[in-house]
Formats: sequence, structure tokens, C-alpha cells
Amino acid sequence: MAGAETRDKAGDASFKPFHRPTALPIAFTAAQTRDLVDLLVWRRDVRAFRREPLPAGVLDRLIATACLAPSVGLSEPWRFVLVEDEARRAAVRVNFAAANAEALGAQAPERQAGYAKLKLAGLDDAPVQIAAFADPDDAQGHGLGRLSMPETIDLSVAIAIHTLWLAARAEGIGLGWVSILDPRPLARLLDVPERWRLIGYLCLGYPQAEDDRPALQRVGWEDRRDPACRLLRR
Repeated sequence: MAGAETRDKAGDASFKPFHRPTALPIAFTAAQTRDLVDLLVWRRDVRAFRREPLPAGVLDRLIATACLAPSVGLSEPWRFVLVEDEARRAAVRVNFAAANAEALGAQAPERQAGYAKLKLAGLDDAPVQIAAFADPDDAQGHGLGRLSMPETIDLSVAIAIHTLWLAARAEGIGLGWVSILDPRPLARLLDVPERWRLIGYLCLGYPQAEDDRPALQRVGWEDRRDPACRLLRR
């Protein structure tokens, strides 16, 4: 399991996954700031992948970068399960098909035809597939910061996924987050501890196309809103 291997190394006090800059504090340039915004603009939830595999070592590097994400109490509750077995992948597709049919039926009648046309997963072609779980009971972090808000464990994993997303996009690799799944059967399928909670099933690979607008916006499903309407002042 890729996540378990990374975490075992991180538990070693001598583990240093990245070279630290010699001059501290580091100052980021205006160009780097613009690059970060461009990275965020061009990050897409990818559904159409090329089948070519990722080069050797790339996935390990991306997972190591994802593990730099912040976490409540430095708990690092993320657990990444690399799904390579074809039978298990086929079972994931069956799980998705059932959950997607239920989601289609839950849509308003006037939106069902539009929903049925959406491509909502890249499970057929993505060369790398990872199930991201949260371990709520690990002793790491000694419970700091989560007594009154235990959901911060799940949120920490979500931040790690987003970190992985950006790291992958910076290398020209797409990521698609599949959430239309029944999590309990999937957890049993992957033979993980019962206490683990599925946060997302991730498809990674080189995208068939790139765009600076979300696919759901391009097909008319939804539009972005003005950020000003998301800010409240008190």
C-alpha cells in the first residue's frame, strides 16, 4: 500500500522527503505567485484519460507531496490504497454503475436527461487508481484539535487530495475524484480496516484534453459564481 509505506518512513524522525532551502525564510516571487494561480485555474476534474502509464517514480513522488498537506493536530490521517488488481477495478466499476443509477433517479425529472449525458468517472481508462481513506482512530496527533470537531480528520484527507491534485497537474497529470460510490462495499472490496472512512476514489493519468474551464460549466450543467457572493462580513 503506497500510503502505508510513505507513512512508515514519515514515522522515522530522520525522514526528510524534501530538501529544505538553505536560506530561510524563503521569499516567493511575483512570477511564482502567478504560476500558482495558473495552476489553480488549469486544475480540472479529469474524466477522460489516455491509457499510457505514468513514468516510474512519479506516483511515489506525488504521494510524498500529498503528505505535505496540513492536518489537524499533525495527525496525517490519510491512507492511500493503490488499486491495481483488475478484478477489484471491475468491481469498483460495478459499484459506480449502481450508485450512478441511483443518483440519476434522484435528479429532478427535467435534469435527468442532462445528467445521463455526463461523463462522471474515468474508471475505464485511468492507469492509476487510488482509494483515499481517513483513519479516525490513529493515535498520531494525540487527539489535538478534533475533540469538538472530529470531522477535521476527514477534512485533513480532503486537503491532502487537493495537494495531490495540484502536484499532479503541475506535472501535466490529470486527477479525477470519483464520489459516486457506495463506500462500505468498496472498503470491504479493498480489505481495509473497518474504522477507515472512504473520502474519495481517485483516477490519475495523462488527460486526453486540457481546458481552463470546468467540464460541468462547458456542458451547461452549472456555472461558477462571483467570489464576492461567498464572502460574508460581520
